[in-house]
Amino acid sequence: QTYCDRLVQDTPFLMGHGRLSEQQVDRIILQLNRYYPQILSNKDAEKFRNPKASLRMRLCDLLGHLQRSGERDCQEFYRALYIHAQPLHSRLPSRLALQNSDCTELDSGTVGRELSDRGPVAFLACLGLAAGLALLVYCCPPDPKVLPGARRVLGFSPVIVDRHVSRFLLAFLTDDLGGL
Repeated sequence: QTYCDRLVQDTPFLMGHGRLSEQQVDRIILQLNRYYPQILSNKDAEKFRNPKASLRMRLCDLLGHLQRSGERDCQEFYRALYIHAQPLHSRLPSRLALQNSDCTELDSGTVGRELSDRGPVAFLACLGLAAGLALLVYCCPPDPKVLPGARRVLGFSPVIVDRHVSRFLLAFLTDDLGGL
């Protein structure tokens, strides 16, 4: 759904009585004028901030102008609305529809299966194996009585692991470990 489509959907909500105050509308207009003068020129900003016109009429003209201007202008309006009226922004009908559609997609369960086929037990097993090997390699004291036991454990591990990893482990076993 494009920002222009969202603005069309949200216009009746935004036009509702008491939704946006005059100060909030003025801040939104000023932000669009100051930061993005290509969206609202000075002439347009003066027209939309005219205190002689009613707030409802000014807001209606502003929203119509933005819808005619294009996608980027509507997106910047939503950004300004978020900055200056965040509670209202979170209650917009288009945002509620997006949140509900996101929830229904997650409820179907397909996203969860795409992320991981193995589950948390496999992750914890791999993490435990990696942590155990790291502790064994790095925390092993240089005491010659303890080191042969570690060498035995590492000596059997290539049977389980892939051929490429086993080369590194066997190279470790043949190295002189006097620097540990």
